[in-house]
Amino acid sequence: MLDHGQAPPLAPASEAPRKPAHPLLRRKPVEQLVAEGGQGEGGSLRRSLTMWQLTMISIGATLGTGIFVVLGTAAPKAGPAVTISFVIAGLTALFSALSYAELAGSVPVSGSSYSYSYATMGELVAWVCGWCLVLEYGVSVAAVAVGWGEYLNELLDGTIGVTIPDAVSAPLGDGGFINLPALVVVLLAMVFLMRGAKESARINSIMVGVKIVTLLLFIGIGFMGIKAGNYAPLAPLGITGISAGAATLFFSYIGFDAASTAGEEAKNPKRDLPRAIMLSLLIVTVLYVLVAFVAVGAMPWQDFEGTEAALAQIMTDVSGHTFWGVVLAAGAVVAIASVVFAVLYGQTRILFAMSRDGLVPKVFARVDAKSGAPRANVVIVSLFCGTLAAFIPLGKLADATSIGTLFAFGLVNVAVVILRKTRPDMPRTFKVALFPITPILGLLACAYMMFSLDTATWIVFGGWMAVGLVVYFQYGIRRSRLATAQPTATQPAAAEK
Repeated sequence: MLDHGQAPPLAPASEAPRKPAHPLLRRKPVEQLVAEGGQGEGGSLRRSLTMWQLTMISIGATLGTGIFVVLGTAAPKAGPAVTISFVIAGLTALFSALSYAELAGSVPVSGSSYSYSYATMGELVAWVCGWCLVLEYGVSVAAVAVGWGEYLNELLDGTIGVTIPDAVSAPLGDGGFINLPALVVVLLAMVFLMRGAKESARINSIMVGVKIVTLLLFIGIGFMGIKAGNYAPLAPLGITGISAGAATLFFSYIGFDAASTAGEEAKNPKRDLPRAIMLSLLIVTVLYVLVAFVAVGAMPWQDFEGTEAALAQIMTDVSGHTFWGVVLAAGAVVAIASVVFAVLYGQTRILFAMSRDGLVPKVFARVDAKSGAPRANVVIVSLFCGTLAAFIPLGKLADATSIGTLFAFGLVNVAVVILRKTRPDMPRTFKVALFPITPILGLLACAYMMFSLDTATWIVFGGWMAVGLVVYFQYGIRRSRLATAQPTATQPAAAEK
């Protein structure tokens, strides 16, 4: 009988692995990835997360800033058709989500698309993917934290009539010197994450419940303020505007893959990870489309320009009372905090996997024996993300995050095709429908969205990749455990009773 404390065994490879022609192409066997699951420096991660908790982690990482904050950035680009932009971004995410679900069920480890790339395309591609994930998760934590400060000000203004001065609530370039609220929310998330996965998941589930109720409340009240004239013209900036809006809003879907970063802390990862990924994406997409439809119907799309707390403003305008705007702002404070919390969790687990492979310093894989959490990892990542949040404006962070995510998602679609070809007999608890059409469409959709982003974003991305390659060739390539044949722990993580 299978012990739920470990991932089910994989079928043996149909043929012996061949030695790669070059060190950059060396691949890590799937069996080795799974066998090392949960093992860190000095301790092990604990398998304690249920399917529901995994779903809440994905929703927690996804549902928040995209609808509470980034909607104000996308609506001026797409007009009332921003609802269509949400659908396009959601379909793009769906193609990749199907590939993620198959790989998460086959290779249930913490590294997410980094580990999938390592098993299928080799170490260099895996490093590039992992470096993109650092951009995706780490920078998105900072971007989300910046938006949190906007709603905190709305809440303070509506309750006690004061706001935090711009000098300490806005980053350089946005009229201030430092965004202290953004830094504070990252540090609060750090404190909770240091308690371990099980306790963190409970806190996250409560916060996710609060933000779902808040959005349903907005839909109910905002619906009464819809004016048909606000939907015309539907697409004032044409298909170009819709595409630009979709590229920006793809940021809103970042996080559905967060469940895959919990592969080594899930009780039954092969069964639960695919379910959590697909269920979370469905719930998030439905809520996004409904909220966007009501928002642009209740407020002219031109009025979204320059506002990062649009939903609270709509609630106040429609109801005629500041009370509902305050309620919305309070819900948004909790909602956005949960995104910071869940995405920061995902970032630490990706670096945990990369550290175990020797590609980043060992400190990121050090596990605290008492809490079962990689505490040093959590502190380092939190301080890095908090510094970004304190000094970098939201818009620049959101676009940089989107391009890194799209690149990583594209690699996942490639990885699922390669693994189907090289390991056709591997047990799979979930299979991509209409294979290989679906992953090919996913790859093309990611490429299309990437090329919809502006030149400045590409320059930032190119610079980030250049730095990553320097780090790899100066550090990772020589310290890789595959290169040094350094032994690693192979015992599966113990189940938490």
